Amino acid sequence: MYYIIFDFEWNNAYSHAVHNFMNEIIEIGAVKLDEKLNIVDTFKQMVTPQFTKKLSGRCKRLTGITNEELKENGVKFNSAFSDFSRWSAGDNNVFMSWSNSDLYVLSTNFLQNNGTCKVDFMHNYCDVQKYCMSFVEREKGEPNNQIALSKCAELFDVEIDVEKLHRALADCYVTAECFKKVYDKKRLEGFINHCDSTFFERLLYKPYYITDFDSKHFDVYNTELQCPKCEKKLKPSGKYIIQNKSFKGAAKCRRCHKTYWVFIRAKKTYDDVIVKTHYVEMNKKRARKISD
Repeated sequence: MYYIIFDFEWNNAYSHAVHNFMNEIIEIGAVKLDEKLNIVDTFKQMVTPQFTKKLSGRCKRLTGITNEELKENGVKFNSAFSDFSRWSAGDNNVFMSWSNSDLYVLSTNFLQNNGTCKVDFMHNYCDVQKYCMSFVEREKGEPNNQIALSKCAELFDVEIDVEKLHRALADCYVTAECFKKVYDKKRLEGFINHCDSTFFERLLYKPYYITDFDSKHFDVYNTELQCPKCEKKLKPSGKYIIQNKSFKGAAKCRRCHKTYWVFIRAKKTYDDVIVKTHYVEMNKKRARKISD
């Protein structure tokens, strides 16, 4: 079993092929660690962009990659990842990256190039940023925000050459050193995801708020309402309307003799619909108009 720490550099530019901006991988870097955390091999490959023909100014400034370098050393996407899959082969290997943003870009690029988002050579994945962050103490009430790789290296006393950051292989070396500083095999197991048939679909799925009365996933009129004061069941008064991605309606409590504006938000996720309900008491004048 090996730990495969990978990193991609990508170009964000407008693609006429997809009629939108997209992130397209232009460089692959990876290091292979054995179970004793020794680096036993490395991988580096430039990738010729197929959908974004020109490198953005930000990409060139951040990475130093040039069109000439890509033209001279780049290979097509499928060829590059065919080589990478052979190099990283192993059912028990754990693929790791600094946050899952690289994995997200990889899945979208696979979808664009092959019509499927599933990365078939990847069976186990760990977000090493999330793992490392679990060792960073936070003050009470301080948000648990994600941190940059360079900041983590600073916290873990890992020496880095700032000028070499934002090149794929160089970033892999830094990630590997941060990982070594806090390696705990048992603790790590809780951060490893099995990449089953739905893993990549879940990764790319974009949750959204349902605002359609004819949605097959949610019927607002079947939502149970409860008085926020006495917890008695409320009866809706009239029809709902859509307001700010919420279903808005009125409901009256016959026990408390109070009328409420009801706001219902239904968020569709990959597996479920998450419903949140908010109540605002109406003033008496408005409540009388509703009753009439």
